[in-house]
Amino acid sequence: MDIKSHQRINQTLLTPLEKPVLQILAAQMPRWVTPDVLTAVGILGAMVIFISYCLTNIDRNFLWLVDLGFAINWFGDSLDGTLARYRKIERPKYGFFLDHTVDAFNEFIIVMGLGLSPYVSFAIACLGLIGYLLLSVLVYVRTAVDGVFQISYGQLGPTEVRVIFILLNTIMYFMVFPKITLPFGVLSVYDVIFAILAAILILIFIGSSVKSGIELSNVDQK
Repeated sequence: MDIKSHQRINQTLLTPLEKPVLQILAAQMPRWVTPDVLTAVGILGAMVIFISYCLTNIDRNFLWLVDLGFAINWFGDSLDGTLARYRKIERPKYGFFLDHTVDAFNEFIIVMGLGLSPYVSFAIACLGLIGYLLLSVLVYVRTAVDGVFQISYGQLGPTEVRVIFILLNTIMYFMVFPKITLPFGVLSVYDVIFAILAAILILIFIGSSVKSGIELSNVDQK
């Protein structure tokens, strides 16, 4: 498949607000700010998130620094492609490869940081990462098979996920919930929330995979 011709689907709750903001930011960027520089800024934001989540073992006030990290990550990760398209300097193969390998790395270190915090167990955090990576595999396979690059599912995309994390960080800071004792162990409320989110990601992967498989089977039989 020609990577230039893939159909990009990114219709989310915040797209009507986010897209014009990104266009304005792209127009204001100085010439020395390149898409690669912005990609590096996104990685920096992810590193800030990782370190800050780890430091919440010392002081919960570092949760505010986590939120700053999400803002930095959004700025770099969301703007790099927009800037390349605005300046008409796209490098389709390199850009696709770099953007999504970096995305996988960023999500990995973000979730590892969360799992090393006192709020979510490492095992539950890893379950969430597995759900994310399964969806990523589905997205990339669909792009290769039928040329559809679907970033969003159920009106939710990367930006909405960042907002959800920031809201949960706020709840973590202001509210302390008792532990929940279950037959297989003791969990925090946040463990339960992230386990549910992980289950949703995995179910979306299964449902979308089955649906796409049926559609492709019908296409091949024609």
